[in-house]
Amino acid sequence: MGVVMSSSSSPYYIQGSPMTVRFNNVIGWLARHGLSFAGSAELSVRGRKSGVMQRIPVNPHTYEGERYLVSARGHSQWVRNMRAAGGGELRVGRKVRTFTAVELPDAEKVAVVRTYLERWGWQVDAYFAGVTAKSSDAEILAAAPDHPVFRITVAD
Repeated sequence: MGVVMSSSSSPYYIQGSPMTVRFNNVIGWLARHGLSFAGSAELSVRGRKSGVMQRIPVNPHTYEGERYLVSARGHSQWVRNMRAAGGGELRVGRKVRTFTAVELPDAEKVAVVRTYLERWGWQVDAYFAGVTAKSSDAEILAAAPDHPVFRITVAD
């Protein structure tokens, strides 16, 4: 893992290790070229300072017919950019879907995070500080402020 930043002045964020960064680069490259690894896609979101589209692999998640993006590592750059941009693009190969995004309040995250961990826990449990899909609602709710969740609406 990387450095954990968690204090009242710094929001929770876990930086990827060099190996994780390399792995993510491969996953992003695969998605860009039409190969989704276990449902992954490449997220493009406009940089809030640079204005340049930033790309990162993500695990889009569907719960009760709605689509979500969950930040397992916390308040990352893509999260900060998403808050400023209000949307972005998901790509798998030539298929690009433009979407708008609305961040969920913590109280609405529990079921989404639980089902996200059921689907992706094998990959992201380490970033949730002991919280898993089997944790209680109270435990997931306690972790919710550290893991931004966005409901995304894909444009037709």
